[in-house]
Amino acid sequence: MFRKFLKSMPKSDGKSDLDWQDHYIDQTRALWDDRTLQLLDELVEPVPTLFRDVAKRSIAGKIGQLALEAKAKQINQDLVIKGYILATPARDHKWLVARLKEKQIDFTPYKEHLKIKV
Repeated sequence: MFRKFLKSMPKSDGKSDLDWQDHYIDQTRALWDDRTLQLLDELVEPVPTLFRDVAKRSIAGKIGQLALEAKAKQINQDLVIKGYILATPARDHKWLVARLKEKQIDFTPYKEHLKIKV
């Protein structure tokens, strides 16, 4: 609860972290397809139901930020995985690697971003 309060505090640019998160989501909403939305849903599955929507928005905001910075024309699997890694604490990365292995997705391109030994 306190973290959410801190995220709502305006920064020097006048926008809070939540404002920027919403901005990135709004600007990239049209770039998502069913496949990438399904992947995001699968990745946030272990988050308790009570917090899942908040986690999903936070991760989607980071993915949107990466997409805008890369001037992507579509959100792809690579952006979803990178955004998930950058938006989540290291304790979640072990689960991510296990899920990627299960889905037979090569995670070696993301090793530099992971905060665990794989």
